[in-house]
Amino acid sequence: MAEALGILVGGGPAPGINGVIASAAMEAFKCGLRAVGIYDGYRDLAAGRRPKTVELNFDHVSRIHTTGGSILRTSRTNPAKDEATLERCVDALRALAVRYLVCIGGDDTTYGAARIAERTAGRLGVATVPKTIDNDLPLPENAPTFGFETARSVGAGILESLMEDARTTERWYIVVCMGRKSGSLSLGMCKAAGSTLAVLPEEFPENATLASVADTIVGAIVKRRAFGRKHGIVVVAEGIAERVWDDIFKSAEHLGRDSFGNVPLADVPLGTIVRDAVRNRLEAIGVDSVVHAKDIGYELRCAKPVPFDVDYTRTLGFGAVRYLVEGGSGALIALESGNVRPLSLADLLDPLTGRIRTRQVDLTTEAYRVARDYMVYLEPSDFTDVAKLAQLAAQTKLTPTQFRAQFEPVALP
Repeated sequence: MAEALGILVGGGPAPGINGVIASAAMEAFKCGLRAVGIYDGYRDLAAGRRPKTVELNFDHVSRIHTTGGSILRTSRTNPAKDEATLERCVDALRALAVRYLVCIGGDDTTYGAARIAERTAGRLGVATVPKTIDNDLPLPENAPTFGFETARSVGAGILESLMEDARTTERWYIVVCMGRKSGSLSLGMCKAAGSTLAVLPEEFPENATLASVADTIVGAIVKRRAFGRKHGIVVVAEGIAERVWDDIFKSAEHLGRDSFGNVPLADVPLGTIVRDAVRNRLEAIGVDSVVHAKDIGYELRCAKPVPFDVDYTRTLGFGAVRYLVEGGSGALIALESGNVRPLSLADLLDPLTGRIRTRQVDLTTEAYRVARDYMVYLEPSDFTDVAKLAQLAAQTKLTPTQFRAQFEPVALP
């Protein structure tokens, strides 16, 4: 019987997963391999159980590359939670008699794959394909992770509709978007849609305060009013929650943590918390404004992939299989200048945490600067220009001196 290539998906869904599955399976067929789809990621493997599998054939995968979701489903199970779990996972993979394994996932899935590759030492060829709408894996040439471009496109469309509602009803929306470690998706959606402001974790120090986040948003609301506009959209990356955790979320520790040690941010009502803080601040300074909260996240993860992600994932799936059959193992498959480039999983580990490094928004780039130039937020010049300061203070019940004292600390350079 021909050797088998196993394919599994870990972490949250992202547009383009099925494209990788299809491409990897088809390339496996061409290389004389069987393609075995493993359902539910690492879940059953980590428990030492034989997972549900499917022997993929051409009919299974020939047209799935344009569809959203994952035909193999997914899970957030950590195969390297501890030594016993890792050993069970390796034993279960051995029982499946797969010679190669393609893992499709983000930083947590990639971390698990790195540990499996290390433990099997080449007996099982392991490659990962980087998937996350958060766009937070350190790929060469600042290449996006697959799924990001589709999520940004769909998200921007939602923001455009909300912007029309905000303009029509003269209200503000605080839109919370996925992005635990990186504000890349929030920034990309905001920039593409032309929303009023993006609030990113990278812009705040560790142990920031909820008040500083609220005042940043309130500053934008006041400045827009000085322009004669009483509406707008603020896109907040969910990673802000971890920056202000010590300030307001101690009571949320009952939510526990997932198998990778992450707080389940989806269960934290960040939008409501920030909205209430903004409402209270507006009331305190005498500004009457309607503010609502809205979450955007799950709507993006299983969207039909845009052509960019269809094209991208086909090359990644091909590259993963070619890398494995040529004797490679322990790499993340990336593209650089149109060519497949395997990145050593060991080299992607952060020496301080032992986990896969994450890529954050680079606040020094022109891409970020351009996005900022089209947003509305308080700037240092608003406090050094007497006329500007007076105009801003006039929107509130504060004097110019009081306005400067309260809001200058949140001015973004």
